[in-house]
This record gives sequence, C-alpha cells and structure tokens, in this order.
Amino acid sequence: MSALSSFPAFAQRHLLGIAHLQPHEIEQLIDLAEAEVAVSRRRDKKKSTLKGRTQINLFFEASTRTQSSFELAGKRLGADVMNMSVANSSVKKGETLIDTAMTLNAMRPDILVVRHHSAGAVALLAQKVACSVVNAGDGAHEHPTQALLDALTVRRRKGRIAGLIVAICGDVLHSRVARSNILLLNALGAQVRVVAPSTLLPRGIEQMGVEVHRRMADGLKNADVVMMLRLQRERMAGSFVPSVREYFRYFGLDSDKLKIAKPDALVMHPGPMNRGVEIASEIADGPQSVIEEQVEMGVAVRMAVMQALIGGSEVTA
Repeated sequence: MSALSSFPAFAQRHLLGIAHLQPHEIEQLIDLAEAEVAVSRRRDKKKSTLKGRTQINLFFEASTRTQSSFELAGKRLGADVMNMSVANSSVKKGETLIDTAMTLNAMRPDILVVRHHSAGAVALLAQKVACSVVNAGDGAHEHPTQALLDALTVRRRKGRIAGLIVAICGDVLHSRVARSNILLLNALGAQVRVVAPSTLLPRGIEQMGVEVHRRMADGLKNADVVMMLRLQRERMAGSFVPSVREYFRYFGLDSDKLKIAKPDALVMHPGPMNRGVEIASEIADGPQSVIEEQVEMGVAVRMAVMQALIGGSEVTA
C-alpha cells in the first residue's frame, strides 16, 4: 500500500511560500509531517519513497541547519541528494541565476531546494526549470518550511492552532520566518501578535492581520506561544537598535518577561540563537522551550513536503 494512500493528492507543483497555499493544503502538509515523525524515531529510518529521484540543494546563503535538514530528509526518503556549493560554482564568476537554472535543468533533477538572499529569486528560478522547487528562504520574503515545522511543533504540544494567542517578538522587519508564520497562523485561526521596537516593524504590518505591540509587557500578556526572532544584524544597513545590551533589556526574553505569558506558554526560536540578545540561556534551555523539538520537526516537515511534491502515485513505504 502507498505510504501516502491516506492523503489526497497535493495540488501544488512547488512550495514557494505559505501565501500560495490554502488552509486545507497547509493542514495536509502538517498531517503528513506528523506521520513522518515516527520514521525519524525508529531504528531503521530509511524509506524508498523517493528512490531513483534526484534532489539538488542550491544554497546561495549559508545555512547549516536548514540545508542539513533538507539533506537528511531527502536521504531518509531514499533520494539521491546533491549539495551544490555556490561559493565554488560559476555563479561566483558572473553566471546569472537564469544561467544556473538552465544548467541545473539540463541535469534533470526531480526537485530543487533553493535558498537565496533576494526576495522573489526562488519564484523566478521555478519558472525556468521543469522540476519542483522548494523555497528554503528568499531574502526577507518567506521561509515556508520553517512556518510548517513551527506549526507542527505547536500542534503536537497544544493539540490545536486555532484560537491560540501567538506572540512573534523581535526583528520582524528582516524576518522571512515572521512573514511565513503570520500567514500560516492566520490561515489556521490563531490570534497573532507582533512585538518589536518601531525600528524593527515593517511599514503596514497591521494589514497582515496582526496586533502590533511595542512593549513586551503588552504583547506577551496571556500568550500561549512566544516565538522569538533572531536579531539579523547582517541584514541591517544602519542603526536599528541602540545596543545589544539595551535590546535584551527591553525585548530579550528572560524569566521576568516570560511570566507575563501563560504559565504553560511554549518558547520557540527558529535558530540560530543569539543567547543574551534575543533570549536568556535559562529560558532557551528551560522546561517551556521547544527549540530542540523544532529542529526535529524540521526533518519530518521537509520529508512531507518533498513527498507531497514529487512522491505521487509511485510512493512506497
């Protein structure tokens, strides 16, 4: 029997962002990922779902965590996985993104996993290749698999997403994780808040259907989930915060601020963490933290996404 026999066919060819998905498609991917958690916990983690399929990871930005998660997911599904080192490729010699797309297309991969520093670059590449494309992060635009793994983590711990109060705190301006999570959480019925200094809030963020707070004391009140964001200093041109010390004082998550949220509130962070900047170590390693679980759910979600996109009717356990 097909491993996906209990799941309806996935209608999308690519996963370019949460914005492209309907609520039932989001839930379909989360449900499929839920089924893959057990695979990663058993002794024999190998499946033949994507046996004979080729996966190319094309990362124009370094990301050990995301790239290794996609690589592990592909290998557990039986795919042939190639990591393309952009630093050593002809892209550094002046080759355009379109040239790269055409070159890779000629190799006839089944799926491309792409991370790029420019918003929209992954969608452009998807128009030029014959295979499925997964957005592993494009600029400050979207990071759909991160939002999916966050949702899976929350649902496993809370049993639901609808009706939960989720506070997304920190560098919202530069965060593709924040954007994808806002889209997903709103689609599934959560109440979403963003908490940040004015300098780290995008203009018009209210139009995304979120409550906006500029004080942690207001934003964390009665929150079910506290999602901290990394302060992305590498994307900042200019001074967005007075100092790291001041930032942590007012917007870093410590024990006093966490007490404002519900006693059983989950603490999340997409990683990598800047300890003592966005989050205190005792909170990151504390009993309310699900940060390690997020990493585990990442492999399950990426397995689910690739199966949904290219597994098709040939899927076998």
